Amino acid sequence: MVEKNSVAAGDRAYEDVKSRILEGELAGGELISEGEVADRLNISRTPVREAFLRLQAEGLMKLYPKRGAMITPIARSEARDVVDARNMLETHAVRSVVASEERTERLVAALRENIQLQKDRIADRNLAGYALADADFHSALISASENALIIQFYATLYDRQVRMARSSVPTDVVAEDVVGAHQALLDAIAARDADRFEQLLAEHLKKIHEVLIR
Repeated sequence: MVEKNSVAAGDRAYEDVKSRILEGELAGGELISEGEVADRLNISRTPVREAFLRLQAEGLMKLYPKRGAMITPIARSEARDVVDARNMLETHAVRSVVASEERTERLVAALRENIQLQKDRIADRNLAGYALADADFHSALISASENALIIQFYATLYDRQVRMARSSVPTDVVAEDVVGAHQALLDAIAARDADRFEQLLAEHLKKIHEVLIR
């Protein structure tokens, strides 16, 4: 029973700290201690230490003995690599989708719902929730490709994408601009114009990258 409780506590610590990192509450370069998390969740330090090891393995923090852990900043090289990978994968996915009228219609319907969700969260000033909706918009493009290997690989980028979206959308004004870019991408898909989509996506991701490396 103790072992199960320890595992459950470790999962709680992992999810708590990870969500705070992805939502921007814990910024890159910030130090956090095992004791702080243990007190916050009313658990012992052992499961927190296990959670920290998992987060370090995922590249979200770096452990320093007797000092705690530092949240890993988004490196310029990481931002560039993620943007490049997304550009290639999302463009390929949309090209495969727009070849089919039925699949295009399904994707367009899903993206319209997502854009409305983005607008609602901006109106509520829920920028953390907006960042999740932003990431889900792009994930929907990949899911629509129905290519299991691409979907699996793209999933490995999801956490980084959420964190980058949160970091690159510091105000509701900027978020509204991004929603406008998403609407333009949606319009290109609805027109089944893959070349136009590729051009707009490259411009959209370039702007995100420029914000991240400032």
